[in-house]
Amino acid sequence: MMPNSSTSKAPATEDPWPHATPESVGIDSAAISSLDADFRSGKYPYVDSMLILRNGKLVCDRTYSHDYEKIYYTEGRTKGPLNARLSGPYNYFDPQLHPYYHGGDAHTMQSVTKTITSVVMGVAIYRNEFPMELNAPILQFFDASNIKNLDDRKRRITLLDLLTMRSGLDWDEDLPYNDPRNGSSAMEACDDWVQFVLDRPMAHDPGTTFAYSSGVSELLGYIFQKVTGSDIEAYAIEHLFKPLNFSKHHWKRTPLGLVDTEGGLFLRPQDLAKVGELYLHGGLWRGQRIVGSDWAKASIRPSTDARQGMKYGYQWWLIPHGTAPERLAWAALGLGGQRLLALPEDELIMVFTGWNILAESSLNSREVMARIDPAMRPLDK
Repeated sequence: MMPNSSTSKAPATEDPWPHATPESVGIDSAAISSLDADFRSGKYPYVDSMLILRNGKLVCDRTYSHDYEKIYYTEGRTKGPLNARLSGPYNYFDPQLHPYYHGGDAHTMQSVTKTITSVVMGVAIYRNEFPMELNAPILQFFDASNIKNLDDRKRRITLLDLLTMRSGLDWDEDLPYNDPRNGSSAMEACDDWVQFVLDRPMAHDPGTTFAYSSGVSELLGYIFQKVTGSDIEAYAIEHLFKPLNFSKHHWKRTPLGLVDTEGGLFLRPQDLAKVGELYLHGGLWRGQRIVGSDWAKASIRPSTDARQGMKYGYQWWLIPHGTAPERLAWAALGLGGQRLLALPEDELIMVFTGWNILAESSLNSREVMARIDPAMRPLDK
């Protein structure tokens, strides 16, 4: 692994946080410098950025340069599960599309998109423009006569089951994404993603068993459009991205033109950090209510046990950290090293991006928190 360069940036004019030293907000800068050195040395492959905020102040905004055209040259020209289509937005080795959109600074978010989709739903619910109860069955929005493997269990799947990854559908996404048996990779290789998901057989009663599924997150985008009458990207632009002053974004679409709500969003890390701050303030942004407080609280409340000791809310991962088991980091996580980590008790937000989609060694959220936790002292109130 060749060492890569690190660049420290002053915040752009549209970024709302004052710059501060780590020590001024109670963080030992040595911990941040140690992470930075590991990223520059390649200890954790292909980390593209690190951004850290505490108490509303920006203390770290660094980027790391990689030549992805060279790194994934062979893979980009060889058809496989991560590029079943050698041209277009679902070739994950195309350097014009992954990880940066057309060479800009909007970075692929991958499954962080799922969390943003949940946030947009919360916006619409607060605005009384999503009049659907969470316990409502979802098949009311589909033609049941065209759905394979239809049974009573499938008829009982609710919106809440989708939000909490407990649909009961037979889906394996714990396999590597370059394995053709991975449910997400198989879905993205076909044209009609929604039909692919709906046709899956049931493996469990809905609401009983956690099974991470990009497919059910794609159903959320379809249902959002049916309920609100609005394209979810257009709605997000008007009622989330503009109020939070997002500077750039791109949102991929499926072959049939549906917004890819399971993994298609590109954002600047600074704009993703704003979502973390929005939820740290219970749905308020600079005094303006964007998401209802009830939705914000419910989203980051554990609804089910997930995998690897984590819990899950409404498309948010909840990760125990520190010495107290009740301390949960709110996390949005995506393939390749995308992560938003919000530690509410510490008023800390960390954002990382990367494109480590094949290597075994990768940055781990728990390891990051284990290195930063001891470096923090309580904030002066």
